[in-house]
Amino acid sequence: MKNFNPADKIQDLQYFGEFGGVNPSISDSSTYTFLSAKTMFDTFEGNMEGCYLYSRHSSPSNLYLDQALAAMEGTETANVSASGMGAITPTLLQLCGAGDHIVSSRTIYGGTYAFLKNFTPRFGIETSFVDITKLDIVEAAITSKTKVLYCETVSNPLLEVADIAGLAKIAKKHNLKLVVDNTFSPLSVSPAKLGADIVIHSLTKYINGSSDTVGGVTCASKEFINSLKNVNSGASMLLGPTMDSLRSASVMKNLRTLHIRIKQHSHNAHYLADQFEKDGLKTVYPGLKSHPSHELYKTMINPEYGFGGMLTIDVGTLEKANELMELMQERNLGYLAVSLGFYKTLFSAPGTSTSSEIPLDEQKEMGLTDGLIRFSIGLDNDIERTYQMMKNCMVELGILSSVKIHKEDVKEIQ
Repeated sequence: MKNFNPADKIQDLQYFGEFGGVNPSISDSSTYTFLSAKTMFDTFEGNMEGCYLYSRHSSPSNLYLDQALAAMEGTETANVSASGMGAITPTLLQLCGAGDHIVSSRTIYGGTYAFLKNFTPRFGIETSFVDITKLDIVEAAITSKTKVLYCETVSNPLLEVADIAGLAKIAKKHNLKLVVDNTFSPLSVSPAKLGADIVIHSLTKYINGSSDTVGGVTCASKEFINSLKNVNSGASMLLGPTMDSLRSASVMKNLRTLHIRIKQHSHNAHYLADQFEKDGLKTVYPGLKSHPSHELYKTMINPEYGFGGMLTIDVGTLEKANELMELMQERNLGYLAVSLGFYKTLFSAPGTSTSSEIPLDEQKEMGLTDGLIRFSIGLDNDIERTYQMMKNCMVELGILSSVKIHKEDVKEIQ
């Protein structure tokens, strides 16, 4: 990781618009002309570089963004899609067919969980959900039918950290594909450099960063991306989760500021996590020494981008969680909303929102409690002010005592 800085790779990309613009021109066309019938035939067969066929297959605007995201993740190429699920589902369907098996982390985005638990069995694809942090359990779940190991770098919503290098060794040993959803940790972690075969993002989140666009991307080898886009057998081509050219151009512009935003998200989240933990709240954040995978994560990240902008606290009950979130929204501290990566803080109770697809008994087994609040920390300029306002809300609701003193302050008094 020392010799790979993803933000530098993005910065080194330079495109010119059709008339010399500093932003690449937007291709506002659904179909493209050919000077000869032979060229059209060759393009359909996949034998013609630089020619565009139909925007469901690819477009110049999408290819610009493909190149930028592949550079960011250090893969040969990429394929953008109309949503994060529009990247995840074709990728897994391209890798697996009837009779195949997937080993997946038990703590993943609710939509991905629902797809693997409820939808893929229709096609004869089965999934075993395991504790991804225990490599021996992961390996024990592999069968002769397993084709894929699937995980999130930092899991949604419990913020468990996957040992990507360790998982990559297991995948190679058993001739499997390691697919990693890196949505929570762009720039901070580069999974392909740690051995992942395929890296997925929901562009909706940090990469776009303004909660105005839905998008996704699959970053992988040219061979795999070409298979996804094959006109006869490609899951992306045939299922049609195509990103619109105007949206591609919008995401591309926002990508240029990702490194600045990620640093601020991480700084703010780390500060709040430190304070909340000192206040006695049950706080989970990979940057805290109390996090069970803190030391592992330190070896995985590009340090200048920090430990990310996501944290959780547990306030005991769903009633208290809802009261706190409603009060924080009323005090303009953020929004009671799903998703993440926005410039304002977003908070939600995952058990009744983003992870509601997971049955209650399974939520309990994995440690997803009723009082858990997931925070996507925003770009607040004065995070100390934000903390004091959040703490005041907690005191007002009886979640924290008004006379609570930090442990460090006690030592100073003594």
